Amino acid sequence: MQKFDVVIVGAGAAGLFCAGVAGQLGLKVLVIDHAAKVAEKIRISGGGRANFTNRDTGPANFLSDNPRFCRSALSRYTPADFVALMQKHQIAFHEKHKGQLFCDHSAEDLINMLLAECAKGGVTRWQPCVVKNIRFLASTPYAECADSYEIDSDQDTVHCGAVVVASGGLSIPKIGATDWGYRIARQFDIPVITPRPALVPLTFDADAWAPFAQLSGLSLPVKIATGSKKTSITFAEDLLFTHRGLSGPGVLQISSYWQPDTPIRLNLAPEVDIAQHLNAAKATSRKLVANELAGLVPSRLADTWADQGAAQGHNWARPVNEATDKSLNALAERLSRWELTPTGTEGYKKAEVTAGGVDTVALSSQTMESRQSGLYFIGEVVDVTGWLGGYNFQWAWASGFACAQGLAAKLRPAAQNT
Repeated sequence: MQKFDVVIVGAGAAGLFCAGVAGQLGLKVLVIDHAAKVAEKIRISGGGRANFTNRDTGPANFLSDNPRFCRSALSRYTPADFVALMQKHQIAFHEKHKGQLFCDHSAEDLINMLLAECAKGGVTRWQPCVVKNIRFLASTPYAECADSYEIDSDQDTVHCGAVVVASGGLSIPKIGATDWGYRIARQFDIPVITPRPALVPLTFDADAWAPFAQLSGLSLPVKIATGSKKTSITFAEDLLFTHRGLSGPGVLQISSYWQPDTPIRLNLAPEVDIAQHLNAAKATSRKLVANELAGLVPSRLADTWADQGAAQGHNWARPVNEATDKSLNALAERLSRWELTPTGTEGYKKAEVTAGGVDTVALSSQTMESRQSGLYFIGEVVDVTGWLGGYNFQWAWASGFACAQGLAAKLRPAAQNT
């Protein structure tokens, strides 16, 4: 039986980063992952260039049943801290949009940096390796710790002082996502907030969506909202029409907050007063309504909207100077407040992250240790979900760092004596 101070299950962003920090703090660390490759989610993110953080990261950019939980970790390891690490490794990067930072060359640069940090900390990796069983040994202390764990794996049985679950969520199963982390939480009576796809395209009833399916591939800036009163949230981002529904940054953002059987609201021309424009055009123009509208929104969208007039009880196929004020105002209202109810999402196969997860009421916000002594949870497996734009990677770094510090405080005396 081999002995380590800590075993981290999951060789993704959070797991590798935590391992490197913990190893450099003097702990003997083993990382286990069932996949042959490390950090596949980093590899495919940001179009292969990894949107690795966001300069503007703050607690308001995350959702959780316990919104305050993320504050401690985020304050102790900031985007500036990770940028400094990137600069130390001479990895070039750039800001693309709204504080989003990407590697100039490739996500592989970031992965190699994490592996270099692990190597500096003497971290051992077993891949591909499947964890078969985890046992808590309250009566068998690990050095100075009052308890310990045994882990059965494909390669060997391991004795350790702590276990870190960094196995991610359910999103993108084709790269190996599983529910393993949630199963381990339940094994040790740690509650789990029901997981759901987040940052995911929305879908609609096929018949109802038929008039808009022809717009597939069309993109435009919008304001998109969901919820009401205190739960209302709005994003100003791009929208993308698809054959089955809506995607694009705005929809991915709102999907994390959208609740089944509730509507979303779209302003398809948020920078203009559509009613004012159309009514002014009525006095000076003989263009068709659709042609006049094409000055405000893409022409394909304008044509599709005009074609919807009969179904709405209006004739939007006529010249704008012949349209009634009521008809033009109805058109403007529909474009600036299009309310529609999704039937679902594209699911985990298209979701960038998983919302929900290990309930933070059972975790320390300082160390990420659960109420099960010596068992830690970090990264996406935890009920902390960031917005689109690098926030989820920053949570991986911040939660991994907080965990490594907690591990060192708990296990370093044991590490120094063995």
